[in-house]
This record gives sequence, structure tokens and C-alpha cells, in this order.
Amino acid sequence: MSNSAPSVGTIHLVGAGPGDPDLLTLRAARLIMQAGLIVHDGLVDPSILAMAKPSARLISVAKRRARHTMPQSEINDLLVREALLGRDVVRLKGGDPFIFGRGGEEAEAARAAGVPVEVVPGISAAIGAAAAAQIPLTHRDRASIVTFVAGQCKGLTEQDWSGLAGKGRTLVIYMGVATAEAIAEKLIADGLAPEVPIAVIENASRPEMRVLRGPLAGLAAQVTGEKVKSPALIIIGEVAGLNEVELRSFALEVSE
Repeated sequence: MSNSAPSVGTIHLVGAGPGDPDLLTLRAARLIMQAGLIVHDGLVDPSILAMAKPSARLISVAKRRARHTMPQSEINDLLVREALLGRDVVRLKGGDPFIFGRGGEEAEAARAAGVPVEVVPGISAAIGAAAAAQIPLTHRDRASIVTFVAGQCKGLTEQDWSGLAGKGRTLVIYMGVATAEAIAEKLIADGLAPEVPIAVIENASRPEMRVLRGPLAGLAAQVTGEKVKSPALIIIGEVAGLNEVELRSFALEVSE
């Protein structure tokens, strides 16, 4: 009888993309379908979780503003504990695990415990949402710089956002629904024109996706009036004002 310790499992930090299962990478899809244990965020679409085999153990560590199922430190401990017991763990995250997904913290915890970790990138929420809404984040005539920020981070009002949006720039705000009013006020106070176009994209790439457009000054009223819920992204800049006619015209110009 052997008393040897079980081999250490691997933690796979997997990006689930913006929601549509067809946008998963092949590597992500294979890991989900083969997994014995999946630890997933609340933003992972149910259709993606349905790809898991019937015997798989699914653990939700869903997070909502001011209400977390499990603190991040406990999530780290859970992943490491299961791996040290010899289990491979698929840690499934909406979008990409290294863009506002705390994947870096989980990778650090795994390495500190001597647990192998693999990162499987996913289509980020920003890229997936913009593509689904046919809003180019960069455009030869409109924007050559893109910035991603979190609208829910601490000290929002103290941060200097001047220069992040404006002529030739696109600003994409994650987790900005609850703080939409403060975001608009801050950007205008930092020098951005109130009439700059914005687009709010809710449930990107999913059947219930909505795209709401308007000026920056009306952002808060639009989010409140339309009862926008997460997952949602806010895109700010000239590209948000492009319509499909303009995009088709530009495509024809490039092809000629």
C-alpha cells in the first residue's frame, strides 16, 4: 500500500469570453468539456456551463457590487486546496482572465503554493462587446488609442482621467453601470465635452443584447431610464457615434 501524496493538479485560468459559447477558444472549450471541477464567476453564461460533462462539479463564486459569494482570498485558497488534493481545476472567468478578472492574483497564489497554473486567454468583454455592436474601438479617421478602465474601483473621483478620452481616443469602462453618474460628471469635469458620443452595451454577444447610444451628458439618465443591468460596458469616444451606414461607407472606401 502506497502512502505517497497525491500528485498536484493544475489550475487552468480560462477566459469564457463575452457570453456566446461560439466565441470560446478551442482550448477553453476542450477544458470545459473535460473538467471534473469548474470554479466559475457569475458572468459566465449558462450556455457555456452547460458544456460541462454531467459528472463535473460546478462551484459558483459569483461577485456582485458590495455582495460577494466568496472573498477573493477564499477563492485563491479554494483553487490551491483543490489542486493540492490532486485535482485539476478549471477557473472559468467572463471575458479574459487577465483584464479586470483578478487572474493575476490567482496565478500568484498558485505559484506561491507550488501549484502549476495555465492561462487560457479569452475574448475580452471590451473587444467582444464592441464587435457585437459593430463599434470599432480604433478607426483610421476617429481613434488610434484605446484605454480600458474600471468604473467601480476605489477612489474614482480622485483619479485623473484627463486625456483618456477625447479626440482620437476611445475609452472603454468596465463595471460602470452603478457609477454612471459619477463617471459622466468626472469626465466632463476633467475636460471632456458633454456631447461626446457614448454607447452602453448590455449582455454583449447574447440573444438579449442591447446597444444604447447618446451623449456623455445623458449617460446616467440613460442607464437609469433603460434599467441597464450588468454585464454591461460603456464605450466613450467618436467611434461610439458611428452608425452602420458610416461603417459600410468606410469599408467600401478601403476596398476601392
